[in-house]
Amino acid sequence: MTRIALVVSDVDGTLLTKDKILTDGAKSAVSALHRAGIGFTIVSSRPTIGMGFLIEPLAITLPIGAFNGSSIVDAELKPIEQHLIAPAVARRSLGLLNQFGVDIWLFTNDRWYTRNPDGEYVPHEQLAIKHDPTIIADFTPHLAGACKIVGASSDAALLARCEAAMQQAVGREATAVRSQTYYLDVTPAGHDKGTFVDAMAKRLGISMDAIVTIGDMQNDLAMFARSGVSFAMGNATDDVKKRATHVTDTNEHDGFARAIEALLKLG
Repeated sequence: MTRIALVVSDVDGTLLTKDKILTDGAKSAVSALHRAGIGFTIVSSRPTIGMGFLIEPLAITLPIGAFNGSSIVDAELKPIEQHLIAPAVARRSLGLLNQFGVDIWLFTNDRWYTRNPDGEYVPHEQLAIKHDPTIIADFTPHLAGACKIVGASSDAALLARCEAAMQQAVGREATAVRSQTYYLDVTPAGHDKGTFVDAMAKRLGISMDAIVTIGDMQNDLAMFARSGVSFAMGNATDDVKKRATHVTDTNEHDGFARAIEALLKLG
């Protein structure tokens, strides 16, 4: 077996509990990786502004991936590589989300915009990313800087249908995939968590076989496909679990830490 050189982890549903808590077990697991000389970083659908609070407690020094890997920033959150949704595609995506009647958010590198301050998941996102939204009447002035557009809804079946329709609508011009059952993310074309793993392998000069990935959602499958070993969280859906090398416990029962413990035993 190739010696593990890098672990790349998803954040929500994987590294954090449902209440967005980084457990002592997770922190200890990452410390164990550092002691073993194994690199660690994170990639998430989160905006850049929602990743900073994890840097210090996890002693992350490597680049991290925001917006499903379409933006790569250093440990001080300064952009290394950034890609945007084409304005025409952003406009088309907003139109479709309007048709489905879901709440809409637009993220730039440093702002979160919404037209609806009372949206169902606004408090949840405020807790998650530790930032407040900027309330606007019209998204149009911000289309040229769109890093991510989100459709939010508690109707999981509706959002699944919206995901399929969005994939048809944007084709190869953007990536449309749910990061949670209640969030549909539209991000720049040609960049996902898999391309982030590619970029890290190239930057570190390591093989894909030396990389372990951990996640829980459909947007994690792209990195599962690239890495030598993958762990699906116990809270993942069955189709995600089937695509992983291993399945660990849930994020409510320190599944991330258990995965790290297992891979360290593998050597």
